[in-house]
Formats: sequence, structure tokens, C-alpha cells
Amino acid sequence: MMLGDYEITVLSDGTAPRDLAEIMSAPQTVRQALARAHQTLPIDLSINAFLVNTGARLILVDTGAGALFGPDSGGRLVANLRAAGYRPEQVDAVLLTHIHSDHSGGLSLGGQRVFPHAPVYVDKHDCGSRLGTAADRKPSQAAIDPYAAADALRPFDGAVELFPGIRSMPAYGHTPGHSAYMVESRGRRLLLWGDTVHLADVQFADPAISIDYDDDRRAAVAWRETILAEAAARGYLVGGAHISFPGLGHVRADAKGYSWIVLPYNAGP
Repeated sequence: MMLGDYEITVLSDGTAPRDLAEIMSAPQTVRQALARAHQTLPIDLSINAFLVNTGARLILVDTGAGALFGPDSGGRLVANLRAAGYRPEQVDAVLLTHIHSDHSGGLSLGGQRVFPHAPVYVDKHDCGSRLGTAADRKPSQAAIDPYAAADALRPFDGAVELFPGIRSMPAYGHTPGHSAYMVESRGRRLLLWGDTVHLADVQFADPAISIDYDDDRRAAVAWRETILAEAAARGYLVGGAHISFPGLGHVRADAKGYSWIVLPYNAGP
């Protein structure tokens, strides 16, 4: 799709089955909501990444899980990037919403950079644990090591304009440096909000419901409540990492809570 002058391509890294009732703060609410939606557990969570072609640069937001989830979950991003007409070596920059395996795992394969010409941008608050020993370093963090070794890691701090029309937004809570990215061209805005919402059937209606993956549940909930209200009031187009592919839509404020409005499909000219 086009966002002003920018081309936006949603790339699927595949899906990952998760029993969300076991890892969310309101298990009964999760089960009831999924039952009403005729879905069963475990549910397949989409792993979405977003490619922004500004005309001057090719910028990838998140990289999927790569090989970290095994052969049956994730690992499809590079094939889908090629299917979209691009090659990994064409990517000029990678922006990470955070350092979790389903967002940063696709950076490296066999200790080699998948995107050899792209520096990696991530909030500095997510980089601290990367400095631990190899024995205690998480695979998702270790995937960044080849970029750090090549002096291609670019930590930033909070709200920063990283490129013309692309700025970071602190979304701390899910991880210490969890970030959203606002992409803007010709007055049109796309908010790529990472892991703000994991389960659309539940967390729009009740933003207070959290997930075990949250580093700071209270901060994650506060961010979700704030950005849902802002997105609904300002009409942002939103891209969600785990909302069913392609994860594009708008937020609507309801009498109680919010709803997710899927962006209508456009087959183009």
C-alpha cells in the first residue's frame, strides 16, 4: 500500500501457536472471548514485520523470529521479502521495536548478518542485557552480536527522528526499551506499535489485561491505555506485530474500551 509517497509492505514471518489463556492475566476472560469468536486454544499469533520504502531508503521494522522458533513457526520473512521484489542486502536500516526473539531473531543466521548493509536501531534501554556473557545471553539478544561486532548497532534514547518521516516513540513496559515508530508522509500517518497488543479479541476491549512477556506489567498497561486513546482520537492507521496478518487497521473508541477496525483490502489499479 502507499502511505503518501512511501510504499509500505507488510511481511509475514509466519505464525506461532500460543495458549494465551496460560500466559495472560485474565485466563477466563481470554477463554470466553475466544469461544465467542469461534477460536480454540492454542491460537496462532501472526508475526508481522513492516518494510518502508521512502524512495531514498529501504527500512525494515522488526525481523521476525528467524530460526529461533524452529522449522514450524516463523522464519519466513526473507522468503516473503524476496517475493515482494526485494533482497536482504537492499535493506538500508533495521528498526527494532524491542529485543525479543520474534522481533530480533531474524537479524542473524549462523552468526552472520542477514541484512549485511543495514545498521540496527533499537532503544538503548533494551541493549543492557546484551552485554552479559555468552552463557547467559538470550538467543534474541545474541542475534544482534554480529551487528555490534561490525559497528552496525545504533542505540537511541527515547523519542528521536531517526529518518525523515520516521520517528521513535517510547512505549516502555513490555520491555525496558520497547518502542513504537510513527511513519508519516504527506500528512498520512502509520503507527507501528510492536507488542502493544498481543490478542485483539481481548486487549482492545480491556486494555488492563497483560501478558507474562511484559517486563513491567503496570507500565505496559499504561502505555496501551494511552496509545489506544490517542490512536482512536487522531485516527492513526496502525500496524500491529501480532494482530492477524497483515495487522493493519484503526482503533475505535467504544462506550467501554475499544474495537479494532480492519483496514479494507484494496486490490490496487
